[in-house]
Amino acid sequence: MTSAAELLAAARADADRTVDLRRRLHRRPEVGLQLPETQAMVLEAFADLPVEVSTGTSTTSVVAVLRGSRPGPSYLLRGDMDALPLQEDTGLDFASEIDGAMHACGHDTHVAMLLGAARLLAQRREEIAGQVVFMVQPGEEGHHGARFMLEEGLLDVVPEAPVTGAFALHISTSFPTGTINVRPGPMMAAADHFRVTLRGAGGHASTPHVTADPIPVAAEIVLALQSMVTRRVDVFDPAVVTVGHISAGTTNNIIPATAFLEGTIRTLSAERRADVVARVQRIAERIADAHELVAEFERVEGYPVTVNDAVVAGQVEAVAAQLLGAEASVPMPDPLMGAEDFSYVLERVPGAMAFLGACPPDLVPDESPGNHSNLVVFDEASFPAGVAVYAQMALQALRP
Repeated sequence: MTSAAELLAAARADADRTVDLRRRLHRRPEVGLQLPETQAMVLEAFADLPVEVSTGTSTTSVVAVLRGSRPGPSYLLRGDMDALPLQEDTGLDFASEIDGAMHACGHDTHVAMLLGAARLLAQRREEIAGQVVFMVQPGEEGHHGARFMLEEGLLDVVPEAPVTGAFALHISTSFPTGTINVRPGPMMAAADHFRVTLRGAGGHASTPHVTADPIPVAAEIVLALQSMVTRRVDVFDPAVVTVGHISAGTTNNIIPATAFLEGTIRTLSAERRADVVARVQRIAERIADAHELVAEFERVEGYPVTVNDAVVAGQVEAVAAQLLGAEASVPMPDPLMGAEDFSYVLERVPGAMAFLGACPPDLVPDESPGNHSNLVVFDEASFPAGVAVYAQMALQALRP
């Protein structure tokens, strides 16, 4: 059996290939569910490995199955591959060549590390009793790519041995390079998008009494939502409500007939999620009614809460300590209020997501440009740690 030291050494020895794939992906970012050029690079990377590859029908997803030397369960490793609609400004010599698109969330690194793990695991098939399912998904950035893959039968890709566990890494500059950061239970938040259209009656700005002005009503709703969060939401089951966009009016002396506002709701439990969505709607509608306006409320359902299985989270901590040293295995005290569509997978099978620290050595975690910044730079020295953790999680789950 391969020791932890040997596995990490193998990941380090293969680091140049991991970095090369990452940089090629980084130069050619694609956004959304249809990523043909990215998919082609992923298929090319799998081509030399003893895997069974299939591609999606509704999206450009890729699923590869590595069969071990003996029968057993199937274990899933996830990597996402879509970019963000953002103009890169890092100055890297492998910066994006596509205007208005950038791998600002590190999905290029996830794919490269996943393929690095696939190479290590392919060399160790005799140590695997079962199948490793490599999930390479588009559309994580708000497009529900994981849900599409599940609907197409992702978990049953090996009919005789459906997937029984799953693991994913997410890179971040918020943590020191090479650390693995994880927690049991809620890891990331549910995210819902809400829109409110206020319909009143417009008129001249000098005679507001004969209009139904939506602008002060919109302002009142915004303030009431903030009070709702601090006065009606249990701090031990928290919520974040942010209004990020308000639009109304055309000039200084016209009261408009309508106003529009939209925002996001972040929660860490299904119960709190339903409660806060209902409260936001009630506040908008009742404040509008009090001012003789009509509020049209729309909720766009986002990703569920990303919930780590407690046992699997403990296994991640143990694997990280074994591979990288106790100081690199870091329990996270609190969840993050960002959202992830790996949550759909974790609703179906026990598993975990962990953060891989990749803060550049000349910067300070949490002060360096972070994920979704057009200035973010991930430390490539972290890649062997990610590759080794991916591989070891599968080896441990499928040990003969």
